[in-house]
Amino acid sequence: MTPSQTPVPDLSDPVPDAPRFPRSYRRPISLGSDFDHIRRLMADSTVSTVCAEALCPNKNECWSRGHVTFQILGKVCSRHCAFCAETSGAPATPDPSEPEKLADLALRLRLKHIVITSPSRDDLPDLGIGHYIRCLTTLREKAPGLTVEMLIPDFQGKDDLLDLLCQARPDVLNHNLETVQRLTPTIRSAQASYPRSLAVLKRASDRGLRTKSGIMVGLGETIVEVFQTLADIREQGVAWMTVGQYLPPSATHAPLSRYYSPDEFATIRRRALEIGFEKVMAQPYVRSSYQAGSFADGKEMPLS
Repeated sequence: MTPSQTPVPDLSDPVPDAPRFPRSYRRPISLGSDFDHIRRLMADSTVSTVCAEALCPNKNECWSRGHVTFQILGKVCSRHCAFCAETSGAPATPDPSEPEKLADLALRLRLKHIVITSPSRDDLPDLGIGHYIRCLTTLREKAPGLTVEMLIPDFQGKDDLLDLLCQARPDVLNHNLETVQRLTPTIRSAQASYPRSLAVLKRASDRGLRTKSGIMVGLGETIVEVFQTLADIREQGVAWMTVGQYLPPSATHAPLSRYYSPDEFATIRRRALEIGFEKVMAQPYVRSSYQAGSFADGKEMPLS
């Protein structure tokens, strides 16, 4: 099947009233054997997790399976995005011992794949690149065999800084566009841009890194815009893609336009595979680092 044959459902009109939470989104809360272990380790550590800082809906599930996404460079972001639960403001000085603490946690958790992310740090002279590289270097020294995925901000699109990170060779370089081009100015920070994010992905892909990106749906985009965004990302050489449902962290964040059905997520995934993505995860609760180890170890992705 070619991309032109994929049915294009009419999702252009937002729901006029507050959308009702779909029955298909309901799921049981189960805490596996690893949950308490991880909770205790994180309570005793000064290293943060995006699981907590971004109010991720998958925290219980992931921690129960022994998966954690770490957040370096502090808990405060120098930018303010309308969709994000991260605290915005004046960030603190980075902890110079954080790379060692991160490696220690990775060893204690017996991780095989680790995801590292951070808030934007436009306040730092190198925008945080040096700290990322020190974390990667320390992890490889202390936990050989561990694969490292970095979910990065755009670093203001500065090629010299991005090249330093590319030279350090993380196993996966992930950068999210978050939403379609039309909605980017209202959903993302004023310092972010759609073309810049595409350029970040292209630079990493051109330097031989495995690249990954993600978007949210339910912010008022049309399915045609979703398909166009997938095409734009794929054109940058990106191999892996995640698509999830936007869930407002609070009433003061960007409003929800609509919920997507499981069939609609399946349609998006099918389209992404048709245009050349190697691996795609598209489900309501999918986030950038959700089941990231499954992408890295070659396991088959769910159908929707």
